[in-house]
Amino acid sequence: MRTALGFRAHSGWAALVAVAGTVDAPRVIERRRIAIADAELAGSKQPYHAAAGLPLPQAEALVRSAVASSRALAVEAILAARKRLESTGHEVAGSGVVLGSGKPLPALEKILASHALIHTAEGELFRDVLVWAAKNCGLPVAGVRQKDLDASALRRLDSLGKRIGPPWTQDQKYATVAAFRVLESDPFAASMSI
Repeated sequence: MRTALGFRAHSGWAALVAVAGTVDAPRVIERRRIAIADAELAGSKQPYHAAAGLPLPQAEALVRSAVASSRALAVEAILAARKRLESTGHEVAGSGVVLGSGKPLPALEKILASHALIHTAEGELFRDVLVWAAKNCGLPVAGVRQKDLDASALRRLDSLGKRIGPPWTQDQKYATVAAFRVLESDPFAASMSI
């Protein structure tokens, strides 16, 4: 069965949902929370916050280390999900990632000078980690900006939680809509969307 993974990122973790079917006839195969920050690596959950106030070379090293660690954790989680799904006969066609506004960020020095930009950069970091990891796992990636999520699809998914039981959070609904973006598109178009 053709399946897609959907993700919605937070600081240090993401909602992962594996779906099949269509938005009108959805089938949720798996849903879980994955760690994409190493709790044992200082500052990895909020690297820009941790880097604020450090000399620029140390700040750059801290952010670089957090990104590398998060990428490794995301690859591990995606490969494990793919293996579980494929072992039960599911073909993972790709992944959908809920994105932010997509505005380009300034240089690190300017990010660290603005608390608002620090929050924005951390959100982008974890979304970018998921996109990078999915691509490095050989999956086409379709991104959908959160503000562009199909509102009618989200409403149709509300009742799905009653059938499959908790948890059925906003994170999982958003990740599900992103995953269906992959299933409802041409796989080659999806791979070029990010």
